[in-house]
Amino acid sequence: MTSQPLQDDLDPQPVRHSEVVMEGRVWEVVRDEVDLGDAGTHVREYVRHPGAVAVVALDDEDRVCLVQQYRHPIRTRDWEIPAGLLDVAGEPAWKAAARELHEEADLTAGRWDLLVDLHPSPGGLDEAIRVFLARDVQSVAEDERHAREAEEHGMPVAWVALDDVVAAVLAGRLQNGILVSSLLAAHVAKERGWRDLRPHDAPWPQRPDAQGPDAQGSDAQGSGSAGGA
Repeated sequence: MTSQPLQDDLDPQPVRHSEVVMEGRVWEVVRDEVDLGDAGTHVREYVRHPGAVAVVALDDEDRVCLVQQYRHPIRTRDWEIPAGLLDVAGEPAWKAAARELHEEADLTAGRWDLLVDLHPSPGGLDEAIRVFLARDVQSVAEDERHAREAEEHGMPVAWVALDDVVAAVLAGRLQNGILVSSLLAAHVAKERGWRDLRPHDAPWPQRPDAQGPDAQGSDAQGSGSAGGA
């Protein structure tokens, strides 16, 4: 028997009927009638999301850049890593991540690698998130910094040792899902000498606009502005 690699199978099932139940400012609530073959036809409701990117920015002292932001649904100012929506048409994911790092943390990075891909809540949300590891980070000049608004206005930024973040996660003091999964992944990747990291422009067929950028894992400028492990 041939051993196959452990992986999720992308296997869309036939949708007999679909309707948008609620159209929001960023996402929609969708109701689908899904044909599951022998299991019958069933109605499933979920949030349709444009997708997102996030960044683990690591400095030369193995400190991680964290931002603290108010999240109204949980009524909490939680610590997070810089992140944002895939809301610019035609923008490759790693460039969206670089933009978010600039806007939320006033940083640029000379080295980009792919850290981990996530589906944070596949039972009720189709959101796909790609998380990058950014190294060789530099501060953005004062006159080039982004004016932050709404929940990002006055947002605290902190540099915390990777081991201390992992300890806070395991102690239950940090609970943001993207932070938890990404920083635990970064900790494991570091222990493995970063050798398992994928290229920053690796294929991403699960991206919501799968026919757009990242579908085949290439971008217009190639990998010249990002480095390997």
